[in-house]
Amino acid sequence: MTLVATAALALTACGGNSGSANKSELKLYNDKGAWKPFFQQLGTMSKSQIGLSVNPVGYTDENTYQAFIKASLRTPNKPDLFTWATGGQLQDLISTKQVADTSSIWSDGIDKGYLPKNLEPYFTFDSKQYCVPLNVAYWVMFYNKKDFAAAGITTPPTDWNGLMADAAALKAKGFAPFYQTSILFSFVWFQQLLIGTDPDLYNRLATGKAKYTDPGVVAVMQRWKSMIDQGLFADPGSKEQPADQMKSGKTAMTLLGTWFNTSLVQAGMKSDSDYGMFVVPNVTTGASKTQVAFESGPLCSLAKAPDPAANTKFMKWWIQPDAQSTWANSRKDVSANPKVTIDDPALNTVAQAATGDQVTLDNRYFDATPAPILTAALDAFSGFLADPSSYQKQLQTIQQAADEYWKSN
Repeated sequence: MTLVATAALALTACGGNSGSANKSELKLYNDKGAWKPFFQQLGTMSKSQIGLSVNPVGYTDENTYQAFIKASLRTPNKPDLFTWATGGQLQDLISTKQVADTSSIWSDGIDKGYLPKNLEPYFTFDSKQYCVPLNVAYWVMFYNKKDFAAAGITTPPTDWNGLMADAAALKAKGFAPFYQTSILFSFVWFQQLLIGTDPDLYNRLATGKAKYTDPGVVAVMQRWKSMIDQGLFADPGSKEQPADQMKSGKTAMTLLGTWFNTSLVQAGMKSDSDYGMFVVPNVTTGASKTQVAFESGPLCSLAKAPDPAANTKFMKWWIQPDAQSTWANSRKDVSANPKVTIDDPALNTVAQAATGDQVTLDNRYFDATPAPILTAALDAFSGFLADPSSYQKQLQTIQQAADEYWKSN
């Protein structure tokens, strides 16, 4: 039996959401099974404030979850609310004409300052908005304060040359300046170097309007190789968790989403005393704004959901400061709502910076890149990390996958 067929049967077997309007409980299907306690906490809060509770139905296997949601589009049993991904995956789902329009929620949210204007384009298709942010994470640099102090660094860098000088000082003291991995997140430094050099090229790659073999992309790979040749990275093949590498001091800096803050806290580190964070400066100085990669998981409703009015009511409540403050601080992460103050001062600082007027947000490479190209790219970047001299070959491999995809899309 195929995965989609299995998912369709599961919908029917579990009874789905066969109830009609006037719901008092919404089932929230999600691919974040580990977040069940946080969803339940917000469900209790929403019940007391707007009379709608939330029952989270979490999945931990992404393929099974996506098949389940897609199968639900073809059955009478529709989910109330569900999570998804931005970029091409969201656009593909919206193209089915079954996702609810949330334009009014966005316009009202932006007017009230509950949603940042610079996030709106990533939820916009054909001039309409769909879904609202479930969560948001900004990709910033985490740094070990003891390592910095040992290398004589008193403040985080404010430009690229300063970052490279700090990396050299850390290396001279025996620290690995930057974390890097060839497992899944092999794209991280390609993403950062490209958005910091040519964000327009980065966006054109995502839509097939540029090639991975273009000179600007080649130059980024050459810069990446140069940094590796200088010994600025930790072992990309290490199985040791990045939080453990940071805690031990082996690795001084780690470039990841703000969700990494939770891992550092769980590892026993204290924000603002053991570690800090800063927005990564652009590689080049030509851009008027700093480029920051972000990821956001949409919270969506179907146009023909069991109770569209209840879903809309919940999503309007979800983006408000009270709900978002609880949601973000319980997970020790940031909120999409600029009015929310994060309890962690360092996290709050980067969150305010990322939503400010001096920053442009770039969709995370993992979400912006079509799946068939992404699969080839992750393998190719891993191959590059194993043999940095192979960058031309790896770019050609990714472009072959891109040519094949864009030929029919």
